[in-house]
Amino acid sequence: MRHTFILALAAPATLIAFAAMTATAATPAADAAKAANLAAQPAGVYEVEPTHTSVHWRLDHSGLSTYTARFDKISGTINFNPQNPTASSADITIDATSVNTGLPKFDAEIAKQVFKAEANPTITFKSTKLTSTSATTGTMTGDLTVAGVTKPVTLNVTYNTGRKSPFRGVQNVGFSATGSIKRSEWGMNNWINFGIGDQVDLIIETEFLKKD
Repeated sequence: MRHTFILALAAPATLIAFAAMTATAATPAADAAKAANLAAQPAGVYEVEPTHTSVHWRLDHSGLSTYTARFDKISGTINFNPQNPTASSADITIDATSVNTGLPKFDAEIAKQVFKAEANPTITFKSTKLTSTSATTGTMTGDLTVAGVTKPVTLNVTYNTGRKSPFRGVQNVGFSATGSIKRSEWGMNNWINFGIGDQVDLIIETEFLKKD
């Protein structure tokens, strides 16, 4: 996609720049409070909270618009180490048939032709390396498998906050991530010759609940 993503599911800064234009800059005190909140979270395995997790993807539609869709079924875990965040890891699975453009027939066409979901029903991301860029931000590199092809991708990840869920009674942590990929590198060349963009930007918002 042409504008900017994240797996949470690659690393250019387009979307980050957009976010910077639309958000209030954090103060040093706010940054310190956020870092203290991160350090206070319990370590352990956390599961995706699917009702508050979204993976959106965007790409250029022949210069006419930036086409945007999402996946509806996402699962997985993180092994979260707040005292040493770079020792954390993530293992995420997306149902490739759960693509949602708002048009069910088109969804089925994309799942079959682009994601090759009949032979490859899942999209997976398994982290391999985390690097800190500040107390609450970093990059996460991992192996992204789409349409039967596995290649590395890097995401820009931001820790948002953590608290005990008032509804579930367990610890809840939230992250945002952005990144981008060239879909042709995964063999997804559909409609590129008609001017449909090769670069796909990812925008990820996700929450995780601590396992008992």
